[in-house]
Amino acid sequence: MIDTVSTEIAEGEERIRLEVADGIAVLTLCRPDKLNGWSWESTRQLGLLADRIRFDPGVRVVLLRAQGRAFCAGIDVTAPGGAIAGASAAERTRNYYEGIRWVHERFAVLARLPQPVVAAVQGYCLGFGFELALMADVRVAARDAVFALPEAGLGVAVDAGGDLRIAREAGAGWAKFLALTGRRIDAATAERLRLVQLVVPVGELDGVAREVAAEIAANAPLAVQGIKRGIDAYADVGLAAALDGVAMTAALTLTSEDCREGYTARAARTPPRFTGG
Repeated sequence: MIDTVSTEIAEGEERIRLEVADGIAVLTLCRPDKLNGWSWESTRQLGLLADRIRFDPGVRVVLLRAQGRAFCAGIDVTAPGGAIAGASAAERTRNYYEGIRWVHERFAVLARLPQPVVAAVQGYCLGFGFELALMADVRVAARDAVFALPEAGLGVAVDAGGDLRIAREAGAGWAKFLALTGRRIDAATAERLRLVQLVVPVGELDGVAREVAAEIAANAPLAVQGIKRGIDAYADVGLAAALDGVAMTAALTLTSEDCREGYTARAARTPPRFTGG
């Protein structure tokens, strides 16, 4: 696992870029050659940049976007520090549990920003990418956007609570359907399920998302932030306790033989043979 204590981002190692102008903080996932694959380092940088945004009086809204043809295609399995070690299965499980809890804390820094977050999603939005987009307050999708939670097919739980957020937005039935099958849905279906608020042509995504962000930035900051807090307080009742259960389930599955089998089969492009162990 990477150094979670560092507050620096080394030059050339940026996973996310921050730019601020006209009241809008733009967070851009900037590893298009990796389809903006997610890693422990991505999580660290997200929390670090969100902390910088939180106390910037010049920021009234956040725009979360990505370079390239994908928003985020999920975990980057080639990233350093991906696997967590331990002297025993129990220690590995404990270490994964704490690692996932740390991820939840960093994601919460973004989700609980006083400023609203608008996500602009194009192309693949899978796994951690989908979970990241679901933490935004408003989501705008290009027509080519594809959403999925493929974790169960790899033998692991949905790590960051994306299934819980789908249950909140679309209902428990749809959350179970998407998380249990891993089925991909297009932007039109995501809009019908209330998982995105606007669907636009691919070439208009950035412009429309910035327009939405600018509309929010033009409104009274105290009113905007108060509205966000009020809605979140109502919508997120019970979420914190549920996320702790998610962390333990994720830790147990990440240290399971089924997880090893799932990733091995995916790499070999063969059907996995899960045994429940």
